[in-house]
Amino acid sequence: MVLVESHGEKDDSNEGTVVDFRGNPVDKSKTGGWLAAGLILGSELSERICVMGISMNLVTYLVGDLHISAAKSATIVTNFMGALNLLGLLGGFLADAKLGRYLTVALSASITALGVILLTLATTIPSMRPPYCDDYRRKHHECIEANGRQLALLYAALYTTALGGGGIKSNVSGFGSDQFDVGDPKEEKAMIFFFNRFYFGISLGSLFAVIVLVYIQDNVGRGWGYGISAVTMVIAVAVLICGTPWYRFKKPQGSPLTIVWRVLLLALKKKNQPYPSHPSLLNDYDNRKVPYTPRFKFLDKAAILDDNCAANAEKNNPWLVSTVTHVEEVKMVIKLLPIWSTCILFWTIYSQMTTFTVEQATIMHRKIGSFVIPAGSFSAFLIISILLFTSLNEKFFVPLARKITHNPQGITSLQRIGIGLVFSVAAMVGAAIIEKERREIAVEKEVKISAFWLLVQFFLVGAGEAFAYVGQLEFFIREAHIYLSRVICKVIIPLFFLILLIKLCNIVGDIFTYLAQ
Repeated sequence: MVLVESHGEKDDSNEGTVVDFRGNPVDKSKTGGWLAAGLILGSELSERICVMGISMNLVTYLVGDLHISAAKSATIVTNFMGALNLLGLLGGFLADAKLGRYLTVALSASITALGVILLTLATTIPSMRPPYCDDYRRKHHECIEANGRQLALLYAALYTTALGGGGIKSNVSGFGSDQFDVGDPKEEKAMIFFFNRFYFGISLGSLFAVIVLVYIQDNVGRGWGYGISAVTMVIAVAVLICGTPWYRFKKPQGSPLTIVWRVLLLALKKKNQPYPSHPSLLNDYDNRKVPYTPRFKFLDKAAILDDNCAANAEKNNPWLVSTVTHVEEVKMVIKLLPIWSTCILFWTIYSQMTTFTVEQATIMHRKIGSFVIPAGSFSAFLIISILLFTSLNEKFFVPLARKITHNPQGITSLQRIGIGLVFSVAAMVGAAIIEKERREIAVEKEVKISAFWLLVQFFLVGAGEAFAYVGQLEFFIREAHIYLSRVICKVIIPLFFLILLIKLCNIVGDIFTYLAQ
């Protein structure tokens, strides 16, 4: 029998004990690999179909069917997306601290399926919608807006979906990578291809959602569109559970979030303690796994051994004193905050593609002959752009950059992020020019311009994501410390959406208020 070894601190993907579903050491010939990873990937593919099928076209349902104002509709959509990503923090914590990735993904997928079923009911039951409003009453703002009772089921469905989707997002890629042993060169190479296919797969799922599901929602019925998503998610849950005998499992090792706030709490608690004469007197200094740094010295107080800890030999109790290793890892998080913060504006711009730009498309000319393209389906061009520029990066841009910079990577991770931010700036400049022309022509000539002008911002934002998102992954996973990568992915990125949730709703709300005038 060939066993998978535990590599400890060597790599996050093989941290902890690896066992099969019976709790025994795994047989590599019967577990893991592409079969197990493929079954797991189905959960994320289905989650992406559900979320994209909801978010890309929800604003048109809120405005057109529920008669909610454009500003309030945009707020509802951004709240849903913010909650989806913020709840990834909870999913990651539960998986690391108690449940493990498999149970968390399985439970989260089941919750997502329940949420989409509720959404199907909310959009199908006639009593859950206000009376139909014709164009004349709409122009004179006489439509009856959905009341609280009608919105209650919708909100319950959206936030149930967000709860499940957050748990899937934060764990499915890690659970998939658990199926490969980085100590085996063949499996390590396969794991790299897994991440490539993972990203490509969720992009295809998104493309299916914005083209097929959005069309069904607009032309056949919302219930049918969301019903297909619900069936897809139920099938994904069944496939995930049926694949249990082929998975490799890693026991929970504790949440990195716990270590972060514990270090901060101990540093605050010991703020009046004097610094030791030399850093070597800090707790577990000789066994540190990362180099000691003097920056953010105030955090060192968390590792100070006071008389009580030394006398009672409680230096191994993490609730009384931290180790130098944990303190340094928290310092790493703080050092990377400026780099992380530069991505806030990019993802703010990206979020507008599901609200402001979709609403723009609804009041522009969308016909090709007699066929009317659904407003939400224009988001397909965003995904096509991401796939196009992701391929061009590897086939054209990186080889060209290698010749110019003589760097094996072509350009550094931070340069990729910088290029993505430049693309996002260009996208907003183009969007502003197009919106200015659209308003002027609509007011002065009462003519709708073609919605295909929106392709400018879709392609530029897609190009920006292809550079910025890949740059972030490379920087936080390849260049940063392994523990730090886990904290960034499971703690800092979800916390960013809390800020986005507060700021973006105000920004988008102001924009729609202006457009509605």
